[in-house]
Amino acid sequence: MKIIGFAFLFSAALAFAGQNSGDSVAVGCASGAKIESIDLDGLKYTKPHVVWRELSHKVGGVFSQETFEAEKLRLQDLDLFTEISVSCDVDSLTSLHSAPNDTLSSLVSRLSSKLTYHFKEIFRWIPSPDSKTTDRDGLMLGLALANLNVLGEDIRAEVHYRTAVDPIFEKNEYAFYASSPYLFDVPLGWNIDFTRTDSWDDLRKFKDACWLLSLDVNWKLIPHFSVLGKIVYRYLEGGPGFLPEIGIGAAVDYRDSELDSRKGIYFETAVTHVGIGGSRGENFVEFLEDARAYYSLGRFVTGATALVRLRPGDVKLYDYFYHGGTNSFRGLDGPDAQHLGVHEMLLTLEERFVLLDRRSASLWGVNFFYGIQLVAGFDGSVLWNKGAPGWKNYEGAFYGGLHLVIPALDRIRFEVGYSPDKGEPKFTWGISGKTTTQRWRGR
Repeated sequence: MKIIGFAFLFSAALAFAGQNSGDSVAVGCASGAKIESIDLDGLKYTKPHVVWRELSHKVGGVFSQETFEAEKLRLQDLDLFTEISVSCDVDSLTSLHSAPNDTLSSLVSRLSSKLTYHFKEIFRWIPSPDSKTTDRDGLMLGLALANLNVLGEDIRAEVHYRTAVDPIFEKNEYAFYASSPYLFDVPLGWNIDFTRTDSWDDLRKFKDACWLLSLDVNWKLIPHFSVLGKIVYRYLEGGPGFLPEIGIGAAVDYRDSELDSRKGIYFETAVTHVGIGGSRGENFVEFLEDARAYYSLGRFVTGATALVRLRPGDVKLYDYFYHGGTNSFRGLDGPDAQHLGVHEMLLTLEERFVLLDRRSASLWGVNFFYGIQLVAGFDGSVLWNKGAPGWKNYEGAFYGGLHLVIPALDRIRFEVGYSPDKGEPKFTWGISGKTTTQRWRGR
């Protein structure tokens, strides 16, 4: 998922918005009641089949509060609704007579209910000032236009222009993103990224005048298991020219939610070939391992993540990894020439406290949601060029801060990191979860 930079817009809105509970609501619904019919209420822009494909309840089956909770998490991951609830109209008992030893559960099972899902849709169009923070270029500002639900089909499309603030207009980015978790009701998620960059890379000392067009796909073959693929066209002006990429992988996903994971595990493995060789080009294979685990106890959420990328072959300086900043290693203000490497490993152990769970709100007719989480954790950074990494390649930092959970962006992160080796705290802020941005932090 790509990043839309509307952080300050939502922060200001929260100061004026009314609060409504975001707790699950199942009005008049008794677990075990037979479902006579299912209706959808409140869908003004979203096509009904977008919702139907996420539902587990079926006509003729029985209602379960646990099933609804799982449905609600999947529907929230669509990032289309600020409120999701369900109500039941009890129609009749299949038999009015009961035996003396009938239990309450047996009586409930003879109820016939009309099930209705209620939705409040999020805003669709977002014309807005735009911002983004990268480890390399720092704060970037610009303009953006996004539609979060094109044609009501859960397709997100965005156009962006951004420029770095320091120095202004000397580092520019133009981008178009489009994505959806389905392709014609087939669970084939796709993401298209078309980006033009024009800047000088202070870290790796090259002119980053690049055209990039990529397609990523995620095919959910069976529940919790996906096959991944990607193909990338990259043209680097004034350097190697054409740098193709093609990759394949697999993912196992048992998280309760993709956007705000509280429980479960995620593991991804992938292999990608980059470049075609030649006198100025590069030719290497990247092996990627991405592991995440979450466990909740009350309002406390413990998360442990690890990202490892090994690149045997001929890797040129313009593709070296860098560490330092909100999207990689929060013990540094930003990366420098001492924090570059061919291979990398990023480790994070984080504790979140849900200070305010997800709540819906409305401002000037615009529906949105928000939540607040306190965080504290530890970042580990390992960068190396050859062989196996040693202790000299490792750095660590503690961090703490506040996360604001909002639509479109996933979250805004305000954090302070402290590395004992550096001896002073570093304030950072970022958009989206670090597990996402550490994968795509270059652009």
